[in-house]
Amino acid sequence: MGQRSIKGSLELAKSIKLRRNELNLTIEEAASKAGVGTKTWSRYESGESIRKDKGRGVCKALNWHSLPGKEESDISSTLDMNEYRNHEAWSSYIMDTFGKLAAISFAIGSDILLDYSEEDMEKLSSMPRGSHVGEIGVSWLASLLPSQFLMRYDYEFLYVLRDTVTRFRLQASAGIQIKAHSVIEELVLYLFVEASQFIMESIEPDMENDDVDTYDNWDEWIFDIFDDMDLITFLYSDRYLTNDDMYHFNHWLERQFYC
Repeated sequence: MGQRSIKGSLELAKSIKLRRNELNLTIEEAASKAGVGTKTWSRYESGESIRKDKGRGVCKALNWHSLPGKEESDISSTLDMNEYRNHEAWSSYIMDTFGKLAAISFAIGSDILLDYSEEDMEKLSSMPRGSHVGEIGVSWLASLLPSQFLMRYDYEFLYVLRDTVTRFRLQASAGIQIKAHSVIEELVLYLFVEASQFIMESIEPDMENDDVDTYDNWDEWIFDIFDDMDLITFLYSDRYLTNDDMYHFNHWLERQFYC
């Protein structure tokens, strides 16, 4: 795919905004459909470049086959390994252990989760202490995080969440083994997969070079790291957790798991 970004322009920005309005989408709705943060989408509408791995999401959000004035090859949905190997959150460990799709979903998902957490932190920073993500209008994190503890997701929690994302990204770039010793670390890795799902499922296999069957199971790598499905069982199955449960919010930061 050559360069990592699709060059922006005022003409492309105008087309994106016009098309969004034609579809009666708010910036928040369009950003959600594209799998990016609202600030990122706003930058597209101001004429900034669009990263190629985000271009497919923009097209899907706007029901376009390709971006106006760009060839379809500019946002090719097949995978160019060189494109992602240069990503700041590329994990050679995940690539070698779980495959390229796992490493790509890690990179994409960590980008998106970082955007989401920083946007919500900015909004909460101007609200009274104790305010949570359920009070800020549009929050993509509010829909991704376990619902039982919604009122606990305040600025301080998001600070910890962002710090966990950042640490994983640093470990990835250093080629360090990715492990989850706490619930917050399991949760962040799970959210990488959830946040990247829209883009990952829009990627088409390279029929000549890829094992097509692996595209059906691209999201299973996190459970190989966890070695169980407890995160889903306890946090995403509407089960009520008491304070003494290891997956209760009060224990999310404790180092409970040893790989």
